[in-house]
Amino acid sequence: MAVETSAFPSGLRVVTDAMPGLETASLGVFVAAGSRSESAAEQGLSHLLEHMAFKGTRRRDARAIAEAVESAGGDLNAATGVESTAYYARVLREDCGLALDVLADILTESLFDPEELEREKEVVLQEIAALQDAPEDLAMDLFNAAAFPDQPIGRAILGTPERVRGFDRDAIKGYLGRHYSAPAIVVAGAGAVDHGKIRDEAERLFAALPATPPVAAEPARYVGGEVVVAKKLEQTQVVIGFEGRAYGDLRHYAAHLFANAVGGGMASPLFQEVREKRGLAYSISSFHWPFLDTGLFGFEAATSGRQARELIEVSLACLAEAAHGLNEADLARAKAQTKVGLLTALESSSARAEQIARQTMIFGRVLTRAEMIEKIDALSLAEVRAAGAEMLRAPPTVTLLGARRKAPGAAEVSALLRGV
Repeated sequence: MAVETSAFPSGLRVVTDAMPGLETASLGVFVAAGSRSESAAEQGLSHLLEHMAFKGTRRRDARAIAEAVESAGGDLNAATGVESTAYYARVLREDCGLALDVLADILTESLFDPEELEREKEVVLQEIAALQDAPEDLAMDLFNAAAFPDQPIGRAILGTPERVRGFDRDAIKGYLGRHYSAPAIVVAGAGAVDHGKIRDEAERLFAALPATPPVAAEPARYVGGEVVVAKKLEQTQVVIGFEGRAYGDLRHYAAHLFANAVGGGMASPLFQEVREKRGLAYSISSFHWPFLDTGLFGFEAATSGRQARELIEVSLACLAEAAHGLNEADLARAKAQTKVGLLTALESSSARAEQIARQTMIFGRVLTRAEMIEKIDALSLAEVRAAGAEMLRAPPTVTLLGARRKAPGAAEVSALLRGV
């Protein structure tokens, strides 16, 4: 790796990783503000702002923004997350300056034209409607809301139709002014990049950003609970979870390895028991999602309503067994999978740009490959088992979307895990 970092008095940071042998570069502007940064009245505003950034600036209309990058053979996109928003482009080596100019333009010179805003609100409303036809995604939104009730971290990124319809230009500009400050932004590049050129261009293009400190997000309070939504579906979506570990928690890697070991892939105990031995679901997997101050661990699957109870009971038994009886072979597989996932990012310029930006925002620096691998390899079987057992003792979050058919609720899930 050839990671270089620069920080300016305003708080803006630039981090790059030049990857030999590549002729393309991935550039991104990563903002430490997402759906978690919103007040209750602003739900969905981060996502709407991301859309509106592409709808016209003082120098370019919406078509010119798209053509500027695509005419050079590149692509331009953005994504809103819970704790960050990313605007990124992939271009040829010689077009890095162009890409950065367009990204800076849409983030510092957007007009937020009222007519464009009304059109784009309709697009977002279509996204929200589409979610109702995507049971897997809808179940996850319901799960997050049940895990963190009445909190920004638990609210749906897309927002609600009522909120989206009510947003105006002033709301967007007010949110932008509070959250898109220099200290909240990391400009990242990977691939065929020249750090000095990107640093100098970023300093010039983002000079007008305010230097105000980022607004702290409301602390997360994992609660857990139960949400059951009856919906006419061919299958019942099941998501069962518990509080996980935050990025900075010393148990973060152990929690991630436990999730990978118990349900990360076709060889995992969860997949083997639920899919291969019993045929209860086409697929089932476990997850561990870290946030800045908390996390979520659990499993998800879809099954027939009449088999939901059995699937949940069998899955919980697998998790409980792993908390005490996870073996060295499963741990070795999980370590190998985790290392491959980390190292894969070193082979993709877009994944690498996202990785170094995220680490800079979370840890204030880029973690070395050796450092990440060492943390994984150092974990013992006892530590990974203990991390799993601790998470399973948290109050559960139970989400069922479809036909319930006497599937266990949160209280029964806790009872099934008693003694873990």
